[in-house]
Amino acid sequence: MEDLLNRMFTDLIGRLTGPLTFRLFLQPAMAMFFAYRDGLADAREGRPPHFWRMVTGPPEARKRRARETIRAVMKVFIMAVVMDCVYQWILFRWIYPIEAMVVAVILAIVPYLALRGVRSACRFDVLAMEAEEGSWRFTLVKDAFRVE
Repeated sequence: MEDLLNRMFTDLIGRLTGPLTFRLFLQPAMAMFFAYRDGLADAREGRPPHFWRMVTGPPEARKRRARETIRAVMKVFIMAVVMDCVYQWILFRWIYPIEAMVVAVILAIVPYLALRGVRSACRFDVLAMEAEEGSWRFTLVKDAFRVE
């Protein structure tokens, strides 16, 4: 077991260099794009921050939010797993599925949850651009952590 964890940790650190390093930027960027889009929708609908709602909401809301998260991140998650498997095949000539899943969670799900919550918690919505002044108007919703 100790050898497995040691190899996994060494392999995870080794992913910072070598082939396919662009995926370390591409996958979190895609997850953050989807998170920003979904967080903006949350803010416009007046919903509390996503992760906060998953932790403190009623059980049916938790299930709904979990399904919503899975639906939103699934494509990026699958792409992260596939790209890590390609990386492993190129480098090791072997595929370690548990490592691929760990990397996919780190590169896809963690950035999504972090940014979606931050985006909906800030809740700055651009209402309109005033034509005569050319300035942006912002509003801050005061009940950011309201639980329905």
